[in-house]
Amino acid sequence: MMIEAAGTREITAAQFRRIAQFQYAHTGIRLVTGKESLVMSRLDRRLRHLDLDDYDTYLAYLQEPGHQDEARQAVDLLTTNETSFFREPAHFDFLREVAVPAHRTRRPFRLWSAASSSGEEAYSAAMVLAQALAGRDWEIVGTDVSSQVVETCVRGLYPVEAAERIPADLLRTYCRRGRDEYAGMLRVSQVLRDRTTFLCANLLGELPVLGLFDVILLRNVMIYFDNETKTRLVQRLQDMLRPGGYLIIGRAETLSGIPSRLRLIEPSIHQLPGRDDV
Repeated sequence: MMIEAAGTREITAAQFRRIAQFQYAHTGIRLVTGKESLVMSRLDRRLRHLDLDDYDTYLAYLQEPGHQDEARQAVDLLTTNETSFFREPAHFDFLREVAVPAHRTRRPFRLWSAASSSGEEAYSAAMVLAQALAGRDWEIVGTDVSSQVVETCVRGLYPVEAAERIPADLLRTYCRRGRDEYAGMLRVSQVLRDRTTFLCANLLGELPVLGLFDVILLRNVMIYFDNETKTRLVQRLQDMLRPGGYLIIGRAETLSGIPSRLRLIEPSIHQLPGRDDV
């Protein structure tokens, strides 16, 4: 069977399976049947740039010594990055109304946006923390497997249309409208960018030393993982929570059947039992 999209090189079923295996090995994300057009639309331009005839040749190229940068670029292109400011707003209400008031220690409140994509999730949380923890220390770490979107995060620069979901008071306080060459853009304020660090990291690979967190956001990511991968990941995440800390997943996701020490306290919100007095 051979599939072809308008203006792109055709991909066979066997080639698609090999690309799916490549992506799974690097990220734990499964590309399922039906995603062939997505793969072609994202990788065809790399084949053209490298003057390669087909996807078999491209896969062989990725495995050759010295082509690690191209392999990273392929991972970037195949990683779905869909997000928006204040997506699933109930989670940010929980952060403001429950997680922050429960933080009664003197140490900084720490939040990890574990698949931060282009940064909207991390900066939404930063707006909430800046307002709710005024005068107190807090910090946010954002990580993503895609180096390209991490660069977007660091800039904190977005199309002005992205502001539609930002509450008006937070928009006025923490965002700036661009001028001249940045017309039509908004930028997250320096106050928030100073408290938010972004890193390129693979959740299933070797992570940098990040420390422990009061809240971990990993939303709308595990839907792409099988149960074995979910189990490995949840075991890792719960070990990075402080006692009493929260893991927040997407509202369409579940940890049902995944062994862990976490307990469900609200739909999509799980807590690590214990009390953190440090």
